[in-house]
Amino acid sequence: MLIRKAELRDLDDLLKIYNYEVENGTATFDIAPVAREAWELWFQNHGSPQFPLYVAEHKGHIGGYVSLSPYRSKDAYKHTVELSLYVSPDDRGCGIASALMEYAIHHAQKEEQIHTIVSVITSNNQASTALHEKFGFRYCGTIREVGFKMGTYLDIDNYQLIVC
Repeated sequence: MLIRKAELRDLDDLLKIYNYEVENGTATFDIAPVAREAWELWFQNHGSPQFPLYVAEHKGHIGGYVSLSPYRSKDAYKHTVELSLYVSPDDRGCGIASALMEYAIHHAQKEEQIHTIVSVITSNNQASTALHEKFGFRYCGTIREVGFKMGTYLDIDNYQLIVC
């Protein structure tokens, strides 16, 4: 497996991984597939050291990705990033998520602009919860019935890791 900075040529693969979860899961609260134009803007916003985007190449294709994004727009949050990590359904259980998480945390620990990583996890996502806890993220609370998807109200769990 090779983890590297995402390139524009990866965009369709990233979109396919994300839109699979949009249509089939609850890891994201998007309910309609994301268009390529919107995804291009998202990609452009992940080119700085504080807000990187990495992919995992696995068996000749993109098996997953991880991004660090602005947590909130207010100035006081400028040293906090939000982590998003997605793995292709065909590549789950191969260690991609752990490799991407480790890579992202290591990057954040070296980046002076980053103090805290936050993750917002749908409460029923046991795999993501276990992954975050494995890497030292701490549970910070649940917001009940904040999203409605697939015919049900969903809770979110907030996790954080202070990296410096």
